[in-house]
Formats: sequence, C-alpha cells, structure tokens
Amino acid sequence: MISFFRRFRQSLLGQNRFQRYFMYGLGEILLVVLGILIALQIDNWNESRKEREIEQTVLLQLQEDFRSNLTQLNQKIQMRDEIIESSLYILNATDDPETANRDSLIARFSVLLVDPTFDPIKFDLSSTGNLRLLSNAKLKRLLSNWTSDIVAVQEIEQNWSDIVNEQLQPELNQLGVARDLADYFANDLQADWQLEKASGKKRIPIGAAREPVSAIQIAESKVLESLVSMAITYNNAANIQAETVRKRIEEILSLIEAEIH
Repeated sequence: MISFFRRFRQSLLGQNRFQRYFMYGLGEILLVVLGILIALQIDNWNESRKEREIEQTVLLQLQEDFRSNLTQLNQKIQMRDEIIESSLYILNATDDPETANRDSLIARFSVLLVDPTFDPIKFDLSSTGNLRLLSNAKLKRLLSNWTSDIVAVQEIEQNWSDIVNEQLQPELNQLGVARDLADYFANDLQADWQLEKASGKKRIPIGAAREPVSAIQIAESKVLESLVSMAITYNNAANIQAETVRKRIEEILSLIEAEIH
C-alpha cells in the first residue's frame, strides 16, 4: 500500500501535475491528522471509561462509610439524650433530697460517665487524587468540607469529656460512690445504644461500697448539682450540632446514591 502511494506520487511528479500533487499531499496530511485525532479520541475514551469505573468504586466505598457514620452519629445522639434524661432526674432529686432513691441515683450517674464521642470513618480523597474523579460538583464540595462540618460537634464533645474526667469523676470518687458506680456500670447498665446488652454477660463481683453514701448526701452535693447542669448544657449543644451533621450526611448519601450506576 505504501509503495502504491509512492509510485502514484512519482507518477504525478513525472507528469508535472503539481496541482494534483499538492492536493494529494494535502489529503495525505489530513488523513494522518485524522488518524491521530481518532487514536487520541479512542485513548481519551478508554481513559475516561477507566476513571468512571474508579469513580463507581470510590462512590460505593463512600456510601458504605457514610452509612456507618450515620449509624454511629445516631447512636451518639441517643447516648446524649439519655445523659440529658438522667441529668434531669438527678436535678429533680437535688430539689427534693428526702425522696431521692440511692440506687436510681447511682444508675443515673453511671449514664453520665459514658463518653458519647463521635469518631467518624476518616478518608482523604484529595491526597489520593480520587476527589477529582467525582463528576458531581456539589458532592465534591460537600466532601471537601466534611472535616470542618464535624469539628463543632467534636469540640463540644471534648469539652464535656474533659469535665467528666477532670471534675465529675473525681467528685464522685471523693463522695465515695466510685465502687457503686463501677459495680452498676459493669453488671447492670443496659442502654439501647449498647451493641451488646448486659444480659448474658458474666457478672463481675465488684460489690457496693463498704460504707454506702446515702441518697440524701448524693442529692445534696452542690458540686454535683452544678456538674449535672453542665451535662445538660453541653450534651444538648452537641446534639444540636449533630443534627446539622446528620442532615449533611443524609445529603451526601443522597448525592452518592444518585451517582451510583
């Protein structure tokens, strides 16, 4: 084929048909350019197809991660609701110490010692370059802002966690109910958010304090009254922020599901 075109060009030159030769040469150039463009288009199509396959893999992983994040966030919201409910019960007892029930107070304080920290699955699409593969611009923006969205919740959670570790737990220890709390927490605490219920677990014989503190002594503690009030403030604020994060997760999941083919 190449030799045929070469002979054809030589024939045109030999006949001094320069105009025809020029048109023929231009046609050859156009054919070469067209071939290159077709090859580039095929290469681009293959590359685009590979990127779309990777995008679908990334979307499926993101869907799984954000579903897990939503499940965990709902669990933490429920934990904080139980902290608030228990705090209100304790405050009612402080208002009328004579009617306070010691076992109930121990149970409620055990709930306050639970740490409802939201720890979502972490991912960094930017560093891997996979963020650019996502074709939905709104989804890319939401994913880019994801870390900053959860900061507000985690900051409040950390503040409450510090109060529990540095103030509430030491005050309960000082009051003399630490052993009672440990026994209840290990053997009797049951909550809807627990992955495994306490029933069926082997009991740990911690036992009650040798010199039990009365319900009135617990209820009359001004320090505990203040700390319990703070429990309501911090956990309610965290839940308000968590509701915003929950809506953001649901929006992200909706966008992801729309992009999955």
